[in-house]
Amino acid sequence: MKNRICVIFTGGTIGSRAFGDKVDLRQEDKSFLLELYNSRYGKSVIFDELRPLNILSENVQPSDLEKMADCVRGVDKDKYDGIIITHGTDTLCFTANLFSQLFCDIKIPVVFVSALYPLDDKRSKGVENFANAVTFIQSVDFGGVFVSFENYGENCKIHLASRLIAATQISGEYNSILNIHFGEVVDGAFVYNENPLNPTFAQLREKRQPCTAQKLCMNMVTIQAHSLLNFDFYRFTEVKPKAVMVQLYHSGTVCTEGKEANFKNFLKYCKELGIEVVIAPVDSRARTYGSAVGLTEMCTTAYDISFEMATAKVLLALGSGKSIVEELKKNNFFEKLN
Repeated sequence: MKNRICVIFTGGTIGSRAFGDKVDLRQEDKSFLLELYNSRYGKSVIFDELRPLNILSENVQPSDLEKMADCVRGVDKDKYDGIIITHGTDTLCFTANLFSQLFCDIKIPVVFVSALYPLDDKRSKGVENFANAVTFIQSVDFGGVFVSFENYGENCKIHLASRLIAATQISGEYNSILNIHFGEVVDGAFVYNENPLNPTFAQLREKRQPCTAQKLCMNMVTIQAHSLLNFDFYRFTEVKPKAVMVQLYHSGTVCTEGKEANFKNFLKYCKELGIEVVIAPVDSRARTYGSAVGLTEMCTTAYDISFEMATAKVLLALGSGKSIVEELKKNNFFEKLN
């Protein structure tokens, strides 16, 4: 039986406690999470603890992510059956997508766990998410990066980290793109989701090439399409980004009429400044709406991946001196949905 797991603590709500109507980080040497786990599930698993940082995830900086990544790189993969990373929910989606690229070729499972409430709040699912991550690690014989997260009233889902999308507003629930989770834990056992878009266990066992883009760059602007969005306010007179990412509507569209709201006018402006514009998400199999005709030829397009994944790929490309177009084409850890 698999019984040795490295746990990397980074803070977040799962590492916090409630102080009246406020929540802030615990300052501890021993893990309250592991104490709760051992009291509920026994001590059959050996956990080794690492604490590279202790922050609220909304405050994460590139240097923090580098510390976290270096911590994973430093773990003796032959010594452990898996790695669990505790993380805050606010930026869980980005870090999970990022690490799915950085460690696409890792030979043991890496599982992110988090909680919407501190562990001393009865509504918290932090211990359950952790326990189900342990169950998943004990159930598989392949590597990769995953997320263990239980939404209200559901079984705990196991997600491919490369397909996790942003949490729902206010409620903070997490899902995979197209709602295709990799599996779930039911009555203490991992159950694989046999959706044809999911990679098989055999595919996950195959050797994968390492991701050559390993450094981040913050020199990018992100814009989300919404009604009456005025692109004229995005003028880069003082600081010019290397790239702009625009999150399209679900149908792969954005306003292309009028003046201030016309995305094509904004594209022309960025082209004059030499700024690369990336649009996502775009389904390569879907029909093109009239408003989007010719759009993909005017800018860089991220096909068949989530906006969150596209963001991670672009930031890695910029930081590593790689071609954005080429990095977006790669399918490092089953992020592509075609």
